[in-house]
Amino acid sequence: MLVITRREGEEVVIGDPSDPIGVVRVAGIKGDRVRLAFEFPREVAVHRREVAEQILEQRPHVVGEIKPAVGS
Repeated sequence: MLVITRREGEEVVIGDPSDPIGVVRVAGIKGDRVRLAFEFPREVAVHRREVAEQILEQRPHVVGEIKPAVGS
């Protein structure tokens, strides 16, 4: 895990700096709460951990592929 220290208003560039995937900015700090701003293309999913876990729990658990029967 990479840990980076940033101050309010500072950013972290994700991906190639000449063509980044996205940017994460420290939008604000109030007490023990940090507000982060994410700038990513709409097709890139960004979820809080608890939401990501709920999404995974709702997916059907499929092992392998279902293939048509031979000769069908």
